[in-house]
Amino acid sequence: MDMPLLLSGPLEHAARYHGATEVVARTAEGAIHRYTYAEAHARAKRLANALGRLGVKPGDTVGSLSWNTHRHFEMFCAVPGMGAVLHTANPRLSADQLAFAINQAEDAWLFVDGATLPLLERFHRRLITLRGVVVMTDRALMPQGSGIGNLLCYEDLLGAESDGYDWPEFDERSAAIICHTSGTTGDPKGVVYSHRAMVLVTLLYVSYLSPGSRNGACETLMPMAPMYHVAAWFFPYLAPMTGSKLVLPGRNYEPQALYELIEGERVTVTCGVPTHWLVLSDWLERTGMRFSTLRLSFSSGSALPSALVEKLEREYGVELAQSWGMTEAPGGSNALSAPGAADLPYPRRLEHRLKSGRPMYGVKYRIVDDAGRELPHDGVATGHFRVKGPWITAGYLKDATGAALDEQGWLITGDVAAIGADGCIEIKDRSKDVIKSGGEWISSQALEAVAGSHPDVLQAAVVGISHPKWQERPLLIVMRRPGCTLDAQALLAFMRDKVEKWWLPDDVVFLDRMPMTGTGKIQKGILRERFKAHAWPTVPVG
Repeated sequence: MDMPLLLSGPLEHAARYHGATEVVARTAEGAIHRYTYAEAHARAKRLANALGRLGVKPGDTVGSLSWNTHRHFEMFCAVPGMGAVLHTANPRLSADQLAFAINQAEDAWLFVDGATLPLLERFHRRLITLRGVVVMTDRALMPQGSGIGNLLCYEDLLGAESDGYDWPEFDERSAAIICHTSGTTGDPKGVVYSHRAMVLVTLLYVSYLSPGSRNGACETLMPMAPMYHVAAWFFPYLAPMTGSKLVLPGRNYEPQALYELIEGERVTVTCGVPTHWLVLSDWLERTGMRFSTLRLSFSSGSALPSALVEKLEREYGVELAQSWGMTEAPGGSNALSAPGAADLPYPRRLEHRLKSGRPMYGVKYRIVDDAGRELPHDGVATGHFRVKGPWITAGYLKDATGAALDEQGWLITGDVAAIGADGCIEIKDRSKDVIKSGGEWISSQALEAVAGSHPDVLQAAVVGISHPKWQERPLLIVMRRPGCTLDAQALLAFMRDKVEKWWLPDDVVFLDRMPMTGTGKIQKGILRERFKAHAWPTVPVG
């Protein structure tokens, strides 16, 4: 039957076939909210009616500036479900970047919460297409004295509407969601996902979690990845599709708050960037806490330290599975499937898991040299990583330059990688982060992985800094674990037999805090600028 793949489908399916399954969310104010998929679906239909009454039409863009809450979850169904486009703006971007992104997406209405409203107040007068603002709370918690003017209350809007609503059918290639990149270099880039693309990616993820794959047991999913970051890695659609309980952590990402939800709601699967686990594992170690149900966490965004992967599995029973993906290319690799990997000795299995998985069905990978010539997939050749597939972006929002794709129509990822004969990807570095020293490449990610394996290191970043003799040399920048007194000599001595001699950083700088993007990645551009005039030791350290 010719039926379109639409994002109204997952929650409608959940309400029909496992309507009593819970959605548990921490609100922006900190309270715990519980309801069922059936109740969430009814509220999503009320929201669709409310949006229609506000004049939202198919093709209009509705923005959100919010966290992982139950009201935001309702928007993920209602806005694209009615044929409009949801723009998930990132509240950790600067006011200038947010104004650019919201104007570029042409948001007609913006949904905020009490925590993000003060951020909007800093730039709302610069928004060109905005008709109004809705605060995602109830009447009792509506903010007073805002400089924005007439604010609408989310619960008032839903309370005035019926849950009688029939989700329309339309072209599955219609725009569904807009996400912007982190904006680490210049203005954020807009990436538009179609309904078809998002449903296809979610269906691929279903194979990991579908009921029956674990003798009928359903998972409990909690995305630590924020909903503005690649739709929380599709968990808001994956959970209702599979009948899994969904847990949303709100805006409180303190390790104790995350742990309370994971344990209290018996979470089995989560996802997030390595920073989440660096902070959470440090807290676990200091408090002596353990997990009783959590078994798996998907990780992406930056390289995983081997010590972190090993510690989480051996001490806490959590498998940390590294995948590859980006805003422009969600659903890139499968970190769990590799023929024969489960039978390898533990050191070999660990080595395999520190790579970035293998291509998921539907995605093609290649590496090319500087001239665009394809390189062999032998696990040795290293080149610029390119991707092609039915849900990979073909271009950036309102960008007529075609900068997203190369001349052969492959997405330019900005990564440098090697690909094995079995398709396993090993990301060596970002193109902009690889260090050119004496005409040879040094992988900043490889150095970070080694430095990060030291027990006293919480975070490590390596950047290339201008050098009078070698063009660039690696500078290691470290954030120590609380209470540790690790010095440069001790750290470099620890690294010396683990990397090529000429790769060893020439100096180490210690910081109390790393500059981070809104998606949990270290902002190396800020570090490069801060240390661009760094004075190298006369004799290299170590």
